[in-house]
Amino acid sequence: MRRRHLYCPAYGLDLSFAQQFLIVVLALLTSIGVAGIPAASLVAISVILTAIGLPLEGIGLLLVTDRILDMMRTAVNVFSDTCCAVIVAKTEGETGLYGLPADKVS
Repeated sequence: MRRRHLYCPAYGLDLSFAQQFLIVVLALLTSIGVAGIPAASLVAISVILTAIGLPLEGIGLLLVTDRILDMMRTAVNVFSDTCCAVIVAKTEGETGLYGLPADKVS
């Protein structure tokens, strides 16, 4: 028995292993640019659906949860960018805001 993707049971479609693998590869490739752009995941989903031959009308089923997931992706992206900025600042020897010592910043 083949596994079914998120909304494939709603359309009565079966996905082969090759189609499932293509979904994973395309999701990994499109996820690089999706995190920083609000609602860009819908574009990525439409690219994936088109590539494997599934109807684009399925996006309507994903709109219910996409806004909440989009906010969580954005929060994780902002947090990780902030952590990276702090690590880079520490390795570059910055000690305070605008290069000033921490005790001189009010």
